[in-house]
Amino acid sequence: MATHSTFSSLYGMSRRHFLKHLSAGAAWAGPAAHFLSALQSEAAELQKNQKSVILLWMGGGPSTIDIWDLKPGSITGGPFSPINTTGDMQICEHLPRMAKQMHQMSIIRSMSTREADHSRGRYYMHTGFVPNPSVEHPSYGAVIAQQLEATRSDLEIPPFVSIGGNSTGPGFLGLAYAPFVVDSNGRIRNLERETSSERWQARINFLNKLESRFIGQQRGMAAGEHKKIIEKTNRLLTSPQMEAFQISKESASVRANYGNTNFGRGCLMARRLVEVGVPFVEVDLGGWDTHSDNFNQLQTKLPEMDRAMAALTTDLADRGMLDHVAVLWMGEFGRTPRINGNTGRDHWARSWSAMVGGAGFKRGIAVGKTNADGTEVETTPYSSEDLMATVLQSIGISLDTRFTSANGRPMKIAGGGSPIKELLT
Repeated sequence: MATHSTFSSLYGMSRRHFLKHLSAGAAWAGPAAHFLSALQSEAAELQKNQKSVILLWMGGGPSTIDIWDLKPGSITGGPFSPINTTGDMQICEHLPRMAKQMHQMSIIRSMSTREADHSRGRYYMHTGFVPNPSVEHPSYGAVIAQQLEATRSDLEIPPFVSIGGNSTGPGFLGLAYAPFVVDSNGRIRNLERETSSERWQARINFLNKLESRFIGQQRGMAAGEHKKIIEKTNRLLTSPQMEAFQISKESASVRANYGNTNFGRGCLMARRLVEVGVPFVEVDLGGWDTHSDNFNQLQTKLPEMDRAMAALTTDLADRGMLDHVAVLWMGEFGRTPRINGNTGRDHWARSWSAMVGGAGFKRGIAVGKTNADGTEVETTPYSSEDLMATVLQSIGISLDTRFTSANGRPMKIAGGGSPIKELLT
């Protein structure tokens, strides 16, 4: 029979729940196989009810007019052709694998946002707030990790993981909800060698003694909070759940489906992480700042994105996970309909596209519309706040939630955005 630690790692089952079943099983005269089957079924049900989000972050501002909302025949349209999909929309010809999965996803073609600067746009799209020098707002990952943490009693690894690049931070929610950053091979820079040695444990023991003495002198909360983080880190680095970062545990055929690229490995790792209960995983695919040679660059980047995204969507669906895992694709803005003199497109926040799928979303539809040359939104425009509110509602987080910032200001979750009703079931 599988051990309790195996089930708790895989399904987030509480010890109390396990012991309850063990007691019942001991008193039951039926075959042990039936007991194991019942245990596995309930564990799977617990896993099914655990919501998570995977953010596919396209750093640099992808040219969505060439990806999700093509304008064939327009002077702004570019050379790519649209193709039919399994959903009620067309997408770029360089995304043939995703075209077969679009019945699982939906496109928002009427994003109209406020920031066309990389740094400000990144912050705004990650938090639902424009940058403010007096307040550091929490990002998607921090908010979702904080809101869903109570539903993950046996999760020993961080609730917010960023793969392939750093994410926006936890803001006033604190370091407990900061992104845990790894590369696409699951490595934490400059840490693996240290944590496997006796020297690491000796340092932890010494630090614990110092901080316990400091806490005993009742000098405030800082030392106590820091000690908790250190203890959590030590548990993390010795936890069996760390195997979720090891994509080498997957078969060669599964790894090949995702593609032997940083983004492909990152998407596979994201699936493994949400499978053990991590509430929020961000996977970074940068390099979309195509001010020059836009179309040649896209012909290289889009196949990489296509393979990994299609494999992730298929994998989640085949494993019965897509109903509780939301997938969000976005960058900080789109790119200009106008093609510049370097055959590139520049920053553009007025009319662009994002994509969602899974969890509580309607699938296979395109919401919103831009005009014939892509320069304006013709339907209701949607903001970062609206998109964030929609994602949170899709996984059951109440939009009535309020936070208090470090300086005492009340803050509405998702910047007070309104959910996109056409997208929600």
